[in-house]
Amino acid sequence: MIAAQGPDSLIWWDWVGRHGDEILHKTLEHIYLTAVAVGIGLILAVMLSVCALRFNWTRSPIVWTSGALYGIPSLALFGFLVPITGASVLTAEIALVSYTLLVLVQNLLAGIEGVSPAVRDAADGMGYTASRRFISIEFPLALPQFITGLRIATVTTVGLVTVAALVGHGGLGDFINDGLKRNFSTPIMVGVIGSILLAVIADAAFVLLQWLTTPWLRRARR
Repeated sequence: MIAAQGPDSLIWWDWVGRHGDEILHKTLEHIYLTAVAVGIGLILAVMLSVCALRFNWTRSPIVWTSGALYGIPSLALFGFLVPITGASVLTAEIALVSYTLLVLVQNLLAGIEGVSPAVRDAADGMGYTASRRFISIEFPLALPQFITGLRIATVTTVGLVTVAALVGHGGLGDFINDGLKRNFSTPIMVGVIGSILLAVIADAAFVLLQWLTTPWLRRARR
């Protein structure tokens, strides 16, 4: 029962209090692993998207490859990487980054390609270069789609970080793994609830970011 106090309770609050520093450390590790994976994934996705837009023949291979990586079961991917890169942070990040690419690339492409041709023609008529048009017009208009991609990729990665506990670097997932090994529900609940809270906070943060950075959408809804 939740109200019970001891190793057999669903959450043993005394254990939680005694492991506060470790919980904080694993929470920060979870955030770090997520931020690095999404950050690297974003850089790669921007490069791949620019390549796909500039050289149309590369679009299908880029989308297909990122889709194939996304379709690999996480356990299989970690199992494949461990003999190559070991049970390391690098292994965790390679797997996590690979799962961000499809969402980010597709949303970036959809956002840029969703800009009205009339807007592009108007920018060209005003003497904008291709790079200036992208930075000043296309990217801001694609921002809602872009942030949506970041939002999905981040929340997904928060969940996948727990699986990285299999290689010893899973943030709050380490508690879940430890609890399962010992048949001890308290660390399992700490890992599960902590991961859910991080995902909810990340999702809310991106909703707020989109609201702050797209004032024209707010005006359009009035």
